[in-house]
Amino acid sequence: MDAPAPLPDRLIAGLRAVVGERGIVTDAAEMAPHLVEMRGLYKGASPLLVRPGSTEEVAKVVKLCAEAGVPIVPQGGNTSLCGGSIPFEQGREIILSLSRMNKVREVDTLDYTITVEAGCILQNIQQAAADADRLFPLSLGAEGSCQIGGNIATNAGGINTLRYGNMRDLVLGVEVVLSDGRIWDGLRRLRKDNTGYDLKQLFIGGEGTLGIVTAAVLKLFPRPKEEVTAMCAVSSLPGVVDLLSRVRSGTGDQVSAFEYMARFCIDLAAKHIPGVRDPFEQRYEHYALMRAGAGRADSGLREIMEEVLATAMEEGLVLDAVLAESEQQVKDLWRIREAVVEGQIPEGGSIKHDVSVPVSRIAAFIEEAGKAVEKTIPGARPCPFGHIGDGNIHYNVTQPVGADKQAYLARWYELNEAVHDIVVAMGGSISAEHGIGRLKRGELAHYKSPVALDLMRRIKDAFDPNDIMNPGKVVPDAEH
Repeated sequence: MDAPAPLPDRLIAGLRAVVGERGIVTDAAEMAPHLVEMRGLYKGASPLLVRPGSTEEVAKVVKLCAEAGVPIVPQGGNTSLCGGSIPFEQGREIILSLSRMNKVREVDTLDYTITVEAGCILQNIQQAAADADRLFPLSLGAEGSCQIGGNIATNAGGINTLRYGNMRDLVLGVEVVLSDGRIWDGLRRLRKDNTGYDLKQLFIGGEGTLGIVTAAVLKLFPRPKEEVTAMCAVSSLPGVVDLLSRVRSGTGDQVSAFEYMARFCIDLAAKHIPGVRDPFEQRYEHYALMRAGAGRADSGLREIMEEVLATAMEEGLVLDAVLAESEQQVKDLWRIREAVVEGQIPEGGSIKHDVSVPVSRIAAFIEEAGKAVEKTIPGARPCPFGHIGDGNIHYNVTQPVGADKQAYLARWYELNEAVHDIVVAMGGSISAEHGIGRLKRGELAHYKSPVALDLMRRIKDAFDPNDIMNPGKVVPDAEH
């Protein structure tokens, strides 16, 4: 790896004057965690980590870098899975961390909004909402370390998208520092604002390529007063989708999460993660884990769920089921789902696919993808799981038993193409919630229409004409 490119002394002095000594990091050991992608796919280099403490400081930092022609990689909790928050190996870019900007500015219980700075950890926002007897519903595995600015930049999804939507649906307004250092104050609480282009949506999912989100107004919801969690063994893949439809209809669409796990997923979780046990005495091929919530403690939601599942069992759709009887049992059931992710690691190499298809095509996709995997790499073991309530499947494929891990991972893009061709043919997306970053940039160029790519490049050129905002991410080069 090349040594980081030296920065002009004048720029370093200017940055230090803006953020102070505590806002400048050059120590190699302290910078190291900011240079490696979460899964180890990318390791970059950078001459400097800058940690501004306010929006005004971010603006001044960006203005100085723009004048010096030095590119910037915005970074939150660095939990991105596509390399979007990692600088390149040449070390030209500085890292701009939002971690010091972690204040909850305001909670308004009447507006049902919370205004937060970009460096706020997601779990802390959830707690601030709960303290005000409100719910902020975004929930994902990294919620204890990911930051809301990164969630916004990647349009994060998670387990509650079925009922509450993803980040695009949860943001009312944003504050953004543009590539020339100007600040756009779009912190609006309005549900209705029909005054032209919805500019905030350009920055949500933009992965820092158009500007740096420094604060946001987020939607809050009433806290559920009664929640019901159930794990079901289902007779078939199409039956899982059928069960989803029945539960949504039966509860009046009060289902917030509906997760699928194949048998192999359960096997890996039980095999490798201490304390995780099979949910039933008998082994089944297909599992659904669901949660529904109501605004009243005496809503009758549990009785409704029992009735829906009892009917499904009578018809042979559901083979076995358990409704959690305690908070501990709720945690134990959801621990199985969390352990599916962890359980894949010790089993060897895993090639990932974060995809979505129409809910009605989920069963067909998993079946066709399984055939494509076996044809491409015989013996590779699909581990499909995820948020099928919103059509999102994490279609991960574990290496064949006894295979060489690195040799298997070297076929990453070959297997991606085999799976993604099926996804696109079914009207789906090659990135459901993880974004594009660096990892999927080439595939985006392959699968997006020329018109869509042209529009994306025009937007990038308009907002960042000198290409200093997270260059080399998301938007494919014109020559692709």
